[in-house]
Amino acid sequence: MSKRPLRIADIAKKAGVSPATVSRVLNNHPYVRDEIRQRVLKIIEETGYQPNLAARSLATQRTGILGFVIPRTVHTFFSDPYFARVTEGIAQACNAHDYTLSLFLFYTVEDERRMIPRLTRKGLVDGIIVQSTHLQDEVLMRVMDGEVPFLLAGRPVAPLNVSYIDVDNVAGGYQATVHLLQLGRKRVATIAGPLTTSAGIDRLEGYRKALRERGLPVDEQLIVEGDFTEMGGYYAMRRLLPLEPDAVFVASDGMAVGALRAIREVGKQVPRDIAIVGYDDLPIAQSTTPPLTTIRQPILRFGARAVEVLLDIIENGSSPPRRVVLGTELVVRASCGATI
Repeated sequence: MSKRPLRIADIAKKAGVSPATVSRVLNNHPYVRDEIRQRVLKIIEETGYQPNLAARSLATQRTGILGFVIPRTVHTFFSDPYFARVTEGIAQACNAHDYTLSLFLFYTVEDERRMIPRLTRKGLVDGIIVQSTHLQDEVLMRVMDGEVPFLLAGRPVAPLNVSYIDVDNVAGGYQATVHLLQLGRKRVATIAGPLTTSAGIDRLEGYRKALRERGLPVDEQLIVEGDFTEMGGYYAMRRLLPLEPDAVFVASDGMAVGALRAIREVGKQVPRDIAIVGYDDLPIAQSTTPPLTTIRQPILRFGARAVEVLLDIIENGSSPPRRVVLGTELVVRASCGATI
């Protein structure tokens, strides 16, 4: 005869609390004394109790699932290690909060138009994180019209009354450019990110700000727009080389790898002839030749914090909108000829 599965009432009896208290612990309710919470969790661990997720979902109107939406950038998502790190941070935080993560990847406009209205109806997920690097207005409007709480991963280009998490990209671009100027470089160029994105716009503004504060002219010829890819960085650097910059702030490490290749091909040396600063501090930055000075953004923390903010919105509502901005850090390696 099979043994009867444990029920909430059994856990409550063993812990000396009411079934309602056990339920509150299982649902991570804030108003449970820590001593009682730990006692209940200890009993759950000792007994191997598994809650009935279907029943809990019916009772709480929650699915226990968070969605990560990648609109129309799937090719970039699979090739860019930045996205892999963000997803890792999101997944770790979902696990820590007993949530399942679902990825929603869209290849075409038709995919977005068909699927986003379904995704943003209640019952499929409890909330969604929307990667907004290349977010189109139409997609954002569909998300905003939905019933599901959401958070943008990246500041929207338009000034909208929505919740988002971002990195201080203006400060990052500023730090990178100031570092090059402090090393005595005179013709500092930049390979910007796509100027359809807030990251591209803000990092370029940091570059401009550093020049303006020192009374230096901003030479528009020394600004070339890239696309955050290695090949984009390569072709942008090829355009800059005839202008003879002695330093370049490159708005992503991926583009910096391409820029380094373009410099080598014309027989110039980094950092002797051209100093380079990247952005992101991806693992590749440590293995380029020479190792890449870069702006570190806390990518894993960005993903984890996005989950924390979204869960707060789910519990407490989206008004007022949450605006979380994480800091950056200059990591000095050999590509500028300076170490600390």
